[in-house]
Amino acid sequence: KPMPKQQKKADKHETGYDKYINWKIFIIPVALFFAILLMPTGKAIRDVGTEYSMGPKTVIRFLSKELFDAKTSDLQQWQLLTVQVMEKNMRTAALDKDRFMGRDDKWLKKNKVAFDKKNLERAKEFVGGLGDKEYRSLMERAADERMIKLDYSDLKEDDVKAADDGIWKLKVALAMLVFTVGCFLTACIPLPAVAFCIGLIVVLTGIVSREEVAALYWSDSVWFIMGSLMFATAFVKTGVDKRITMLLFKRLAVPSVGAITFIILLVVGPASSFISDHALAAIFLPVAIMLFQGSRKPDGTPDLELAKMLILTVACAANIGGPGSPSGGARNVIMITYLKDMFGVDISYIQWLTYGMPFVIIMIPLTWLCIKFAFKPTVKDLTPSMELLKSETDSMGRWNYTQIVTVVVFLLTLWFWMTEQTFFDKGWYPVRLGVGVIAIAAGIAYVLTGVVNWRDYHEKVDWGVVWLYAGAILFGKILDESGGAYLIARTMVAGLAHVGLDQGLGLIASCGILTGGITQLMADGPAAAAVGPVTLNMAGMVHPGTVMLPFMAMATGISASFAYCLIIGTPPNAIVYASGYLEPKDFLRAGIPLWIIAQIVMLLLVAFYWLPRGFGNLPGL
Repeated sequence: KPMPKQQKKADKHETGYDKYINWKIFIIPVALFFAILLMPTGKAIRDVGTEYSMGPKTVIRFLSKELFDAKTSDLQQWQLLTVQVMEKNMRTAALDKDRFMGRDDKWLKKNKVAFDKKNLERAKEFVGGLGDKEYRSLMERAADERMIKLDYSDLKEDDVKAADDGIWKLKVALAMLVFTVGCFLTACIPLPAVAFCIGLIVVLTGIVSREEVAALYWSDSVWFIMGSLMFATAFVKTGVDKRITMLLFKRLAVPSVGAITFIILLVVGPASSFISDHALAAIFLPVAIMLFQGSRKPDGTPDLELAKMLILTVACAANIGGPGSPSGGARNVIMITYLKDMFGVDISYIQWLTYGMPFVIIMIPLTWLCIKFAFKPTVKDLTPSMELLKSETDSMGRWNYTQIVTVVVFLLTLWFWMTEQTFFDKGWYPVRLGVGVIAIAAGIAYVLTGVVNWRDYHEKVDWGVVWLYAGAILFGKILDESGGAYLIARTMVAGLAHVGLDQGLGLIASCGILTGGITQLMADGPAAAAVGPVTLNMAGMVHPGTVMLPFMAMATGISASFAYCLIIGTPPNAIVYASGYLEPKDFLRAGIPLWIIAQIVMLLLVAFYWLPRGFGNLPGL
């Protein structure tokens, strides 16, 4: 039936995109931005800025002199390749000789090291002739040259300019951090506009060129966001979302809000340990919106608190599953790689699963209780939504062509997501596709098969969220590459050591607080990449050769998924924000208590499950 005018009017609600700039609040992050840029450069900023700008060059100079008694400019190609690989290894604390000997073509390409096979073979032959202790000692001294001995006051004139550029880049990154977080928390300016402000800042301050900034806005993750939103469009247009909802909830005797939110957590949480959290958020977002739109308050108006509760349940469910297995997120694979490179310890897929999945299982009911406490909708019974949904599903009849194609394309996409890296590593695919390219290919497949037209994407895909997440990616890259994330990590580690959180369970707690804090500000993968070497080195220094090494790797990967508080922290947050029903403060209502709960659960798991169980043949604490 046509919707009455009064009801249409009641359904209208102001979203973040409808608001105009609030200059009274916006002036605060702007003022803080300029205050940080103009303040005197402190010792910590100067040290980190110098280390990140001059560190690689300093290490390569040192290794050139020690190994070949020559300047870097005078090295032969195989010698230059040798010191470059050693410098790359040193950055991730991969200090043992066998780590060098294990480097192959794929690793060199990934790390953007120019090479040819003959030079690589000769470099390995040379390094193979060094003793293990000799090689390790050389790498440790190279690390000291970068982290301890490198001092701004000792630099020559040419190097001073490079160091000044690094220090300026770091100050801009820190100023941008305060500005961006301030804007996200207060929503004093439409959030997609913040994404463009980030681009303007990095260009106007001279740390990125106008040609580079456009490329930095785009990544595989951004393509994934676009593809995920295209999925949602196809699912809603064809009615597949309604059929999924009926499949999940039709057997409920009383479809209460509590029961339905629990089922969403129960289905999406464990699934996101194996299936992309982006895709699950995109699939279940239309389900949550549909359940909200079919229910009304007694006065006939929509219950926006219900919308927030259902939609945030989808994001939280997609986020809590990440720690369950290595395939739950890039952060897990990054930490497994770091542990292998730095200490030669392996974590198998099954091992991670048995240590990580209990976290997911425990977090499901705790997340449910937290969301129920944070949101108090007036509507408690979703029977009207389910009855309306049943009548609409019945009117569809049997599965039609567009619905079948929608599901088939999605299943094929899911299969490619799960296998493309394995098949590429085996040489079955000539190029690495990446999840983003596959997602966009599926979006185009829906066009080619006639499921949607471009008008559907134009009207239904929230392109503002795409730009919002693109800006977040750029922000994270600058924070990482400038040393901003490292400076924050180092400062937090020093502070936590003063309160006794530098060994045993306290060390794990430090890791959770450190990583769980930084992952609010940047994507989980870059957060783990930035913090991982810090936390693993902490474990290696305090508890060398013990179970603390793999446990610290898993704890870092797991806490990198605690991005519950800010929109930019994780793709599911950005995807559900595209619904238009949420404000940044809504993420904090559930996110802050969930962050605390997740930290406690992880610590209890380590104390009462991980440590008593141990890890392989490694000695305990």
